Amino acid sequence: MGEAPIQAERPEPISATDPDWSREAKRFFEWAPSRSLLAAHRSYRRNRGRGLVRAVARKWAALRYRIWSVVTGADIPLTCKIGGGLLLPHPNGVVFHSDCEIGVNCLIFQQVTLGYRRDGAPRIGGHVDIGAGAKLIGRIVVGDHARIGANALVLEDVPPGGTMAAPAAKLIQS
Repeated sequence: MGEAPIQAERPEPISATDPDWSREAKRFFEWAPSRSLLAAHRSYRRNRGRGLVRAVARKWAALRYRIWSVVTGADIPLTCKIGGGLLLPHPNGVVFHSDCEIGVNCLIFQQVTLGYRRDGAPRIGGHVDIGAGAKLIGRIVVGDHARIGANALVLEDVPPGGTMAAPAAKLIQS
């Protein structure tokens, strides 16, 4: 009699509601500019409020944030609402509008723009993957577990679990 085939364990799906803070974890002497940028951003947001200690901590966080913004080449305003577990593997050229909202456990690659139009800024759901060079412009809602392909221009809502991709390249002249 043959043995039953071994079934590979399926990894647990990434949550669109519960942040996985280990995705942003940084070891003490690790060179991780994007994680350092996010840590400074979170420190600034955490220390809003009154009091001398909070004011000093906020100023220190803002200074760290500016340094890491220059190092990474990312433009992420301190007023932007970012859910936990964000991954920015290559943060250079990333531009977010100050009014955009990003859900938990998202993955955003380089040269991504989350931009404002007259009607507002994008709202990104939980566990959304956004490919390199994608542009999401205007008051759009990207549903949970959606995927945006590289170089896609998104001007309309994306349903949960939906995928948006850029058109295929065509030969114009040879």
